[in-house]
Amino acid sequence: MKPKTLALSVAVLIAAAAGCSRNAGPPVAAALEKDFQQSLSGATLVGHFTVGDRKDLREEKYAITKVSKIPGGLWLFQVRIQYGKRDITLPLPLNVQWAGDTPVITLTDLSIPNLGTYTARVLIYRDQYAGTWSGGDVGGQMFGRVVRDANP
Repeated sequence: MKPKTLALSVAVLIAAAAGCSRNAGPPVAAALEKDFQQSLSGATLVGHFTVGDRKDLREEKYAITKVSKIPGGLWLFQVRIQYGKRDITLPLPLNVQWAGDTPVITLTDLSIPNLGTYTARVLIYRDQYAGTWSGGDVGGQMFGRVVRDANP
């Protein structure tokens, strides 16, 4: 092969490889929102949380019957919250922000009936969740798995 032909062939291969490795671009917001809604409806967040500087972990469960987008840019979570001796079912209107393709559930000084007032940032990614929480004069971290129910 002539040097000019070889150089052209190499340039074409490099350009093709660069095109193949390029991401197709960020998924559209509607697709992300649909996936978010489907992945959490009929799922349970099962994990642990910390309180203050204590090293022990406490168990928590958030059974989510349904998640749906409602007017005002909020999402309505139909949930059953279980931690410690607490077990309550209620609808929660929550804000969801997006960090790229990752949803972050946010609440700031939200008064939850029979539980208290809480602030939290919880991200959901690939069947896992992690975040921070505070309520009153305490706070901590939370983390665990998103477990899909067999019959949502």
